[in-house]
Amino acid sequence: MKTYQAPLDLLTDKVILITGASSEIGHAIALTYAAHGATVILHGRNVTKLEAIYDEIEAKGYPQPAIIPLDFEKADDQGFAGLAGSIGLQLKRLDGIVHNAATLLTPMPMELNNLDDWLRLLRVNLVAPTVITRACLPLLKAAPSASVIFTGESHGHTPTAFWGAYAASKAGLEMVMQIWTQELENLHPDLRINTLIPGPVNSRSRRKTHPGEDHSQLPQPADIMPTYLYLMGKDSVHVKGQCILL
Repeated sequence: MKTYQAPLDLLTDKVILITGASSEIGHAIALTYAAHGATVILHGRNVTKLEAIYDEIEAKGYPQPAIIPLDFEKADDQGFAGLAGSIGLQLKRLDGIVHNAATLLTPMPMELNNLDDWLRLLRVNLVAPTVITRACLPLLKAAPSASVIFTGESHGHTPTAFWGAYAASKAGLEMVMQIWTQELENLHPDLRINTLIPGPVNSRSRRKTHPGEDHSQLPQPADIMPTYLYLMGKDSVHVKGQCILL
């Protein structure tokens, strides 16, 4: 997967939602998918940042993207349903989702995680991707071969001291992915859901949580794009319910 070489038309005519598109990894996913023919839906909280990515995609001559801003910390069930409704009304289809949006804390002893920390992390990192998947399920079921990718995290896969609430929120994603896979297997076998754990990447969040690290030695967001392409494209139709660690 790491060395997967995707044809430039891999995602032609596909519509793909990318949450957290203004982050460094989300930005890379948006540009990479658009470069391979997809119409990407850019989600984030900051409209100015999303517009900059929109302009970058258009300037490169890729398919015209769409923007759907939504603050996961504040959104209610109606807001999540509205996101799915907007996709249906504007684009008429949805072939995939990359759940990349996340929030984190500076690592600390779990006894210092207060209630607000827990609620915010669970809401953004676990509840939002679960509810969005549910809201978009009719569109995904209607697609000929849809793919959903949850972006996991190594500390959520392997319990690690000082990552308490954040690790728990990310660990929940793996459970949700497995349950969705089991529930959809017989009725909707063409819809696949997987979790991808990128591992250490030179990103803003990594620099925040590991300030003493030599970040220049880490993979760049562009380095992990082959696996994101593989899991979204036709060559991974047989890959379901997997937690993939890079």
